[in-house]
Amino acid sequence: MGGWTKIAGFLRHPATTATESVRRVSKPSTAGVSRLSILTYAIVAVGYSALIAYLRYAGVTGTTQSYLYLEVGGTLISFCYAANALVRFRGTHDRTALILAFGFVLSGIIETVGYFALNTRLQAGHAFPTTVPMGWMVSRVLLAVMLLAAIAVERYMPTARQPSRETAGALLVVLLAAYLTSATFLAAPAAPFAHAAWILSRPWDLLPGGLFLIAAIWYRQRLNNDDREAPSLYEYSLYGVASLNVLCHAAAIFSRHLFDGPFFLAELCKTASYVMILAGALLEQARLFEQVRSMAVSDSLTGLANYRRLIHVIETELDRSKRTQRGFSVILLDMDGLKAINDHFGHLTGSRALVRLGKVLANHSRAIDTPARYGGDEFALVLPEAGREVASRVVARVRERLAAEQERPALSVSAGVAAFPEDGDTPEQLLGAADRALYGMKHHGKSSVQNLKRIAACL
Repeated sequence: MGGWTKIAGFLRHPATTATESVRRVSKPSTAGVSRLSILTYAIVAVGYSALIAYLRYAGVTGTTQSYLYLEVGGTLISFCYAANALVRFRGTHDRTALILAFGFVLSGIIETVGYFALNTRLQAGHAFPTTVPMGWMVSRVLLAVMLLAAIAVERYMPTARQPSRETAGALLVVLLAAYLTSATFLAAPAAPFAHAAWILSRPWDLLPGGLFLIAAIWYRQRLNNDDREAPSLYEYSLYGVASLNVLCHAAAIFSRHLFDGPFFLAELCKTASYVMILAGALLEQARLFEQVRSMAVSDSLTGLANYRRLIHVIETELDRSKRTQRGFSVILLDMDGLKAINDHFGHLTGSRALVRLGKVLANHSRAIDTPARYGGDEFALVLPEAGREVASRVVARVRERLAAEQERPALSVSAGVAAFPEDGDTPEQLLGAADRALYGMKHHGKSSVQNLKRIAACL
């Protein structure tokens, strides 16, 4: 439960997760968080144990039909996750997702087939209510081994960056684990049974429960690894899956016969783990899609809109303005003396100067305005429902803000303004008019001379 706070914070503020993960708190605060986590785990353990005890002795039972719904539903969810994981692997080469996709699918199929085999035996009188389904044991141990294998592969095997070879390797790991797990249970000297008189009625479930516990510890350590970047929501879901399966087998251990309360509680925890892994994968994929979309319309250096986004915004404003009969303005800005800054201070300082100008434009724009990097040392600013006079005041404000900065070298800009509909009714015409106005200002030479004087003063 100690990780759920981080998950909630990730959902509320995904953009700040990476920054917050770097800021490690002091040792007293960390100790306090650890004590809170221990207390939370203790409360959950006590409450869950009380629930198991109630279900064990209250005589709560389910039906084979309910069991079928859980099995088939879990299998379908595992298929959905596998399809999502294959898409994720093609884009990110995440072998953890690939191995677990095969593991979840195989585990779901084994349990579903095992259900029908058990049901047939029960109806024929060849099985007893105290029988532990062999499909349950094989699939549970297999999935636990897959969780451990996935994190082991990530830790100890370098990425080959060859999807076909990695796919074959992941499939080989799954098949080998499935064969060894099945062979182990088939070669066991005795079939698993539930002993109603024992406190731990199904001691066989200690094996997968222990494996899932090890997996939960490993994935928890993976989340707290200081050397890695901020963990994703998908990585939190892996820890949640392992933890839910620990709870699953904690309940199954106390199941005295098929379809009793603890048995169905274990089934619910297992199905919930399938839902969690699918939800985590879908949310992470949505986050990655949003990140890619943002990168496609943003300038990588300044974070402002790029040229593609700028043209789209201007076209949108043209459509809106033609419909509402309200004008708008486009400002084109050019940084003075960028080449001189690069020559005297280096290209890193030049890049920093572009970032500084980008921040000034972003911080002194309205929410409806669109600052963009037009290209090189040129920037643009789209001002909806603003005429030429308002745009001129914005230019003056930007120049004053740059002049007031204490950071060196000092910056200045030249600017040109174009307004709709006076200067054109297409993006090309408006940008062309703003460009002519910009170079008309440049030809006066004032901005360049002032900028060179400031650079000389800094040397």
